[in-house]
Amino acid sequence: MPQQRWTRRVQDIQPFHVMAVLARARALEAAGRDIIHMEIGEPDFATPEPIVRAGQQALADGHTGYTPALGLPALREAIAGLYAQRYGISLDPARVVVTPGGSAALLLISALLVEPGKKVLMADPAYPCNRHFLRLVEGRAVLVPTGPETGYQLTPELIEQYWDADCVAVLAASPANPTGTLLSQPELAALSACCRRLRAELIVDEIYHGLTYGVDACSALNVADDAFVLNSFSKYFGMTGWRLGWLVAPAEAVPALEKLAQNLYICAPHMAQQAALAAFGEEAREICELRRHAFQVRRDFLLPALRELGFRIPLTPQGAFYLYADMQGLGGDSQQLCQHVIDSEFVALTPGLDFGQHRAHQHIRFAYTTSLERLEQGVERVARALQSWPAC
Repeated sequence: MPQQRWTRRVQDIQPFHVMAVLARARALEAAGRDIIHMEIGEPDFATPEPIVRAGQQALADGHTGYTPALGLPALREAIAGLYAQRYGISLDPARVVVTPGGSAALLLISALLVEPGKKVLMADPAYPCNRHFLRLVEGRAVLVPTGPETGYQLTPELIEQYWDADCVAVLAASPANPTGTLLSQPELAALSACCRRLRAELIVDEIYHGLTYGVDACSALNVADDAFVLNSFSKYFGMTGWRLGWLVAPAEAVPALEKLAQNLYICAPHMAQQAALAAFGEEAREICELRRHAFQVRRDFLLPALRELGFRIPLTPQGAFYLYADMQGLGGDSQQLCQHVIDSEFVALTPGLDFGQHRAHQHIRFAYTTSLERLEQGVERVARALQSWPAC
């Protein structure tokens, strides 16, 4: 079928380059190669057993039908309880919208807030799908160049510099993908105050909350009760394939969000919602905390190891499970280097091109979502690949 029949939005939405890297890695594995995966943002740990058992029980009990579009009441209450326990926030469960993954939460927000031609400011680098959801609703992402001097995060000064009459919202992420940096409570408060001055909506991606190291993350709801905050069961709770997330919205937005959810996807998977109730139990939380410690050990190994190889990583990430490495000192282009590393030493990495435009060709994202032993092997292989890298 000729491609000219597809809409312009499909042409404008860029492919998720890490998926191409993963496909190349899978093809090499099928050919018998041993691939070390440091490209994909998926924890290598299986879903904690208590959650799996709850999911199995949900299936056995026949929980396979639709739920209310906003989610099971018991799950919405449990999520509200998490905000009380983790952040000291008294949250009305009626403000919680359960979604099929954090991606669906972003889709709902985009459809709710962004008219055709309107803009949302976000940091560059950032998670690529954010800007593509905006394109889907005929909006536009304004990519604001950021660097280590601001922790790769937006600031009020940057927002005011790039703001214009067509902008309607600001999207921040803490911890951020691909950099792993956090916004402190004063920084979140400053963003919130800036948005109020500009009459902008504040959207904060908190999908990696729970996965922080040596510091507790502050929720945007601690400083901005009117913010839109999204989260997910995928990262801290290890439920990537269950496709379950949530959105906390101002109370007045919930009826409109419910209408959108009913029409876009009806509801999140029933059995996944039942399983997620077990995520808040003590047994599951203990497992998740052990895994958080394992991620910190991996970070503490990989960060100095990559620096010794010549990668520049000016900030120690405080959350998530990524290192965003500047390879300018090694010469060449990051996409070409990633290709060289996988073809010569069978280590899969993600080029910076996925995350925006600002200095993308000189950055690579390393995901420490594999075991410490495999990371050690990966560093050895990358070191060998650099020895044969023409630009070195």
